[in-house]
Amino acid sequence: MELLQGAVRPYAWGSRTAIAELLGDPVPAPHPQAELWFGAHHADPSVLLGADGSRTPLIEALLGDPRRHLGPRCTERWGETLPFLVKLLAAEEPLSLQAHPSAAQAAEGFAREEAMGIAPGAPERNYSDPNHKPELLVALTEFHALTGFREARRSVELLSALAVPELDPYRDLLAAQPDADGLRALFTTWITLPPPAIEALLPPVLDGCIALLREGGPSAVFAGECRTLLQLAEAHPGDAGVLAAALLNYVTLAPGEALYLPAGNLHTYLHGTGIEIATNSDNVLRGGLTPKHVDVPELLRVLDFSHGALTVFRGEQAGSRETLYPTPAVEFELSRLDWDPADSLPVRLRSDEPQILLCTQGSAVLCTDDGRGVEMGRGSSVWLRAADPDVTLCPGDGPVQLFRATPGLGA
Repeated sequence: MELLQGAVRPYAWGSRTAIAELLGDPVPAPHPQAELWFGAHHADPSVLLGADGSRTPLIEALLGDPRRHLGPRCTERWGETLPFLVKLLAAEEPLSLQAHPSAAQAAEGFAREEAMGIAPGAPERNYSDPNHKPELLVALTEFHALTGFREARRSVELLSALAVPELDPYRDLLAAQPDADGLRALFTTWITLPPPAIEALLPPVLDGCIALLREGGPSAVFAGECRTLLQLAEAHPGDAGVLAAALLNYVTLAPGEALYLPAGNLHTYLHGTGIEIATNSDNVLRGGLTPKHVDVPELLRVLDFSHGALTVFRGEQAGSRETLYPTPAVEFELSRLDWDPADSLPVRLRSDEPQILLCTQGSAVLCTDDGRGVEMGRGSSVWLRAADPDVTLCPGDGPVQLFRATPGLGA
């Protein structure tokens, strides 16, 4: 049982306040801070802070004694690798439009790029590892996202509501085949338009968004989508991803609400702060809204064009103070522990599996039966080895909130 120091990732779309405030650092931060990683990913592993002042990268600790840290169940399935990665994500600006591969697609794509000799970290590299990357996001603040293809007939309604003659051929294409194949055809058409065609089409589309927002009326149900398209076009002028974004579900999460994103789900996070847990992978296929490499054929190979409204859920009670966010992923499981100000009752946590605890509000103390203890403040994280004894979690003055990450029950 040791404190775990996360790794800050300074992407341009990040916030200069959210992560700095959580960590108690000066606000605003000198540069945008997009993600705070807790885990053992090779690109930026967290660091174990020993009571003796030692600092050990978690990935080195796992390699040194995998069965003590990970336990027999994890090591038998994933070897010396922690199967999940926890992130605090703080989006001030939209992320790139992206999707993640399935396990089979990732394994094949990684092997193919290795055989081709594409160097790790090369701009044209799609697969940094052979793993899939399903992910779960739980909102800490109001959180806005575009995710998954909207029901095709509903997208036809949006394109009609914009009342832009230049969109009519594309609307008619989808209206003639309002299903996954029609969405694939329209998305492929837009994402492969030459730059002059995009530059000619986008201005009237954006004018249609402005007109719809001004007029209101029945079409106002698409106000969120129109505001988002205008925002994306301002940040990424001439980008085909702006058109593609018009086909996605616009979602607003309240704090505590969650989204699960399986393989092939096209999405972008627009604004907000949340806890994300995913497999220990950084495989991303981009579809636009970025200056980075966009491999259209490979993106089309992994995209899932199933369509309809995406399920937003609040989790389910797993105890008087614990809310579980179940997913189909066997690599991870995430739960949230909450105490009201008047509640000071402790919670017993089993430690037969590796766990990461992250405090997002208030403070708490972790104690073992032999008297060892670790104090957690807001922004603190703790690593529990599989071989550690069970611990008692005692909240400080409320409200207190912690997130708990473990391997999935199906492991």
